[in-house]
Order: sequence, then C-alpha cells, then structure tokens
Amino acid sequence: MSESELKTISTTIPARMDRLPWARWHWLVVIGLGTVWILDGLEVTIVGAIAGRLTEKSSGLGLTASQVGDAAAIYVAGACVGALFFGYLTDRFGRKKLFMLTLGLYLVATVATAFSFTPIYFFACRFFTGAGIGGEYAAINSAIDELIPARRRGVVDLAINGSYWLGTAFGAVLTVFLLNTAVFPAGLGWRLAFGLGAVLGLTILLVRRNVPESPRWMFIHGRDEQAEHEVAEIERSVEDQTGQTLDPVHDDAAIEIHQRRSTGFGEIVRVALTMYPKRFVLGLSLFIGQAFLYNAVFFTYALVLTTLLKVPDDIAPWSLVPIAIGNFLGPVLLGRLFDSVGRRFMISASYIGSGVLLVGTGILFDLRLLDATWLTVCWVVVFFFASAGASAAYLTVSEIFPMETRAMAIAFFYAVGTGLGGIVGPLLFGRLVEQGIGAVAVGYFIGAGLMIAAGLVEVFLGVDAERRSLEDIADPLSKAE
Repeated sequence: MSESELKTISTTIPARMDRLPWARWHWLVVIGLGTVWILDGLEVTIVGAIAGRLTEKSSGLGLTASQVGDAAAIYVAGACVGALFFGYLTDRFGRKKLFMLTLGLYLVATVATAFSFTPIYFFACRFFTGAGIGGEYAAINSAIDELIPARRRGVVDLAINGSYWLGTAFGAVLTVFLLNTAVFPAGLGWRLAFGLGAVLGLTILLVRRNVPESPRWMFIHGRDEQAEHEVAEIERSVEDQTGQTLDPVHDDAAIEIHQRRSTGFGEIVRVALTMYPKRFVLGLSLFIGQAFLYNAVFFTYALVLTTLLKVPDDIAPWSLVPIAIGNFLGPVLLGRLFDSVGRRFMISASYIGSGVLLVGTGILFDLRLLDATWLTVCWVVVFFFASAGASAAYLTVSEIFPMETRAMAIAFFYAVGTGLGGIVGPLLFGRLVEQGIGAVAVGYFIGAGLMIAAGLVEVFLGVDAERRSLEDIADPLSKAE
C-alpha cells in the first residue's frame, strides 16, 4: 500500500477484541500458535538427551563434550539471528505470513539434521533450526497478545509458554526409546528423533492455516476494512459458540490512528531507549537471567548425569521428565495469580525464589550430597518457580511496548538476552562438566545470582500490566493526539 493511500482512522477494534468471552475460537488460536513451544522444548531436549550418544563413534558423529555445548550455542545463535530478522519482517508484513514462513524453515532444517554425518553439517542444521524457532517467538507472541482478551492475557501467555515443557517431556521419553540399541542401531535412533519432530511441526502447520491475521496489525497498516470484516466474523463465531449476545462497544472506547506502512529500526531503537528506558532495562534483565539458567542446564543436564554421576546414557533422559512436569505445572498453576495478584509481585517472587532455591541446590551438589535422583528432585522444585518467571518474561516484553514495535521488541530482548545468557551458558557448562562437580556448582551459583538480580529489577521497574488493554499499557506510536 502506498503512503498516499494511508489515512487517519478511528477504530474500536482493540476494545471489541478485549471484551470477547472465552470461546472455542480462542482455543483455535492457542492450539494453532501456542504449540510451537512444544517444538522448541522437543528440539532442546532431544539434543540434550542424546548428548551422550553423539559423543560415541557409533553414532556417526563422534562429537566431544565441548562440541555438544558448541552445538547448543550454535542453535541459540541461530534463534537469536532468526528472531531479529523475522521479528522485523513480522512488524512490517504481518503476523500470519511470518508464523507460517518460520515454521516452514523449522521443518526443512530439522529434517536435514537427521541426515548429519559431519559436525560442520550438524552445526549448520542446528543454526537454521534455531533461526526458525527464534522467528516463531516474535511472530507468535505478538499475535497471541493481540488476539487474546486483556483479562486473560497473563494466564494464557504463561500456559502457552509453559507448553514448552510438554515438548521436553515428550522428547525425553522419545529419546529413551530411540536410544535403546536393542531396538535401533546407535547411528539411527537419534536421527529418527529429529524426523518425528518434523512430523509434529507439519501437524501444527496444518492447524495454523486457520488462525487469522492480527486485526490490530491490519488497521495500523492501512487494512482497516479487512480488520473490521475479520473482527465481525470473530464476533459472530464467538456468539454462536457461547450462545451469548455481545455487548455493544461505544464510540468513547475508540482510538484514533494515523496509519503507517512500516516502522524503521531507528524509530524502534528511539522508542526503547528514550521513551521506555526503564522497561528496556527490565526486559533485558529478565531475559538474561532465565536464558542463562535454562540453556545452560538443559543443554548439558544429561551430560552432567552421564559424565559426573555415571548414569547410563539410555537412562539419563528419564530425569528430564519430572523436571519438565515441574516446569509445566509452574506456569499453569501459578498463571492466574499473574492476572489477579499482579505482574510485579509474581514475577519478582518467581525469579528471586527460584534463585534462592538454586543456591541451596548448588551447595548440596558441591558437598556431594546429591545423587542423580535427589539432584533431579531439587531441579523440579527450582524450576516450578523459575518456569513461571521465565514464561512471564516473554509476556512482559510483548505487552509493555507499542503495537508497532511489539514483534521487534520481543525479537530484540530474546536475541540479546538469549545471546548473552543462552550462548555463554552452554559454552561455559560444557567446559565446567569436563572440570568436575565443583566447577558445575559454581555455574549453578552464577545462574542463581542472575535470577535473583533480575527479580530485584522487577521489584523496582516492573509494570503493572495485569488486566489492562495493550493500548493502555503503551500508546501505539500511530495514535493521534
């Protein structure tokens, strides 16, 4: 659309979307978009769980322990690059085009991974798989927040982000079966794991075709008539599904918008650093803390068990199942409190509480008081709280910045936070494992310190965004004064 075709409009679409009662239509959005986190959990777990097998010559790769950490870091680097690249395209060309494109990239790259026979080829496949997943974060989080009613945004976002751990549990059980050399040869089972991940991704792609474009994105980018038609269709569907007649939305709930074609990088940076500097620091702190903790631990946990605690490599993946369940239950059971008690209290409590528990875990591990079973129990407790906080980090950065920069904001904080915490973490832990239990305990203390520090930042800089419209939390840049 040319600049001459853009105009100033008055719209009630945000208020109409926020007043919708929960219906089957919302479940379509949750299933079609939210299930991508299952794929990410599956990817991370598969590589972590098969780490021991990949270091065997019979696997066909014969990686070293450090190279396993390198592969994890390369996956995260790809996710960071993908988030930035596809995040910009998401804000410019729309949510739907990009959440279809990024899932397609994931499918191609993960199938290619199954045919890896050299470390370099394996690393390249991990990079592009990560790029697809990273792009998904920006496109999906922005679309979900713009389609889900304000009063349920917290609990829905946390539950969706928590679904990552369903993929983790599935991946752990799957790899235990596929790593059994009595069933599959050592060089075949881990390859099938990546192939099955692609099958799951293809299923999600088929469901996702029915998820609409964000009406909020459309009316800002000159497609206001399409947005009005789409919202009317959504309202009819919700009324049919719930049997309720929706209350009318009056003109005093309208906002006036100067339409625009795109938002440049310069304006995105200006908005973050000059209009919302405290929110910028908040988002960065939350992402660095959780990214270091999660990427460091889950990419190398099976390696800790097999190398330091002498757990057989076909048994080690089972430990990820209870940890995944604890991670999933945290956001699901605590999610409603983020909408009722509030964002600031719950996020800070989740981060600080998990950090303190992790300090205790590190001390016990360093004293050699934890075997594989009790170390796993400690991680279940730590991650029950940490998972709720980590999920809320994605919620936070997707709702506290203006509509026009939402996808790019998600991409930036994911890329920078994950780049600093998620790349350094696996690289560091891959080498700490080679040095022994004491060195790994030091890594745990570092992760705990970052989580506690992020929780304290939330105490002082947190945004009380619960049950508020996105346009109320941060005015659209296109809003007419």
